[in-house]
Amino acid sequence: MITISAAFDPEGKPRKPGALCIGAQKAGTSWLAQMLGQHPQIWIPPFKEAQYFNHLFLPDHRQWTGWHYRNKLKEIRERHVKRNVPMPPELDAYLVDLTSRRMFHNQWYKRIFAPAPKTAMPMDFTPEYSGLPDEGVDYIHDFMPKARVIYLIRHPVDRAVSQLRMNLRRKKSAPATISEWLTAIEDPVLIERGDYASYLPRWLARFPDMLVLPFGRIARDPAAVMDQVETYLKIGPYPYSGMRNKVFANPEGLHPPPEVIAALEARLQPQLDFLADTIGPEFVEEIR
Repeated sequence: MITISAAFDPEGKPRKPGALCIGAQKAGTSWLAQMLGQHPQIWIPPFKEAQYFNHLFLPDHRQWTGWHYRNKLKEIRERHVKRNVPMPPELDAYLVDLTSRRMFHNQWYKRIFAPAPKTAMPMDFTPEYSGLPDEGVDYIHDFMPKARVIYLIRHPVDRAVSQLRMNLRRKKSAPATISEWLTAIEDPVLIERGDYASYLPRWLARFPDMLVLPFGRIARDPAAVMDQVETYLKIGPYPYSGMRNKVFANPEGLHPPPEVIAALEARLQPQLDFLADTIGPEFVEEIR
């Protein structure tokens, strides 16, 4: 479960976030949200992902972005019941307000971050933003040109396998043969979500100071990762708890056979070549 910022100002005014974490999916964004959710100078919405700009610029996402909010409202209420903790009325009113009126416009987006205390920077963690087209990234830059942007990079094969296993569990599907596994990896979403060669250049062109972090560094030296993040976000040091805990770790089972891994490696090698050419071979060594 993700730790969100506990502070909540029911009298807060709509405001834009000061920072975005745009991905990649299955690359440690939930871990980073868990860490920064403890920091008094950062405020993260109770549902973590705003899913706003992808709703505007990725039409296929509109099938589920509305569901995302309705489901999160239900999930947060059930979480309080399960813990036997009363739901704060101001939190319930905030969630109802966001989901019962017209959604997905600029003022609505700013209302998401209204409860952030004045002393905290609101932050939007939505990995789907990484895949926005050029016009979507232009829109974000025009809307909040001073935003700080963090992009976590995971080895493209490991990332694709993690997402594949998650998607199969959600579909309650279990490939039984190599042929079925090879069919499963044809799902274009596995490649799209890790298409660094397409995504990184368009984000770096608009946000050249974007912080790009290798996923493997989280496990090897999480304190160093948080030092970098704090410096980049211009926030003070904080004694985070659970830095070595995994968030949403994949359960056992559903491991693709070696032939399928080899097929993914061949397909995704251009992504590794791009990262080595763009950021450097030392960075590539740290992405797994």
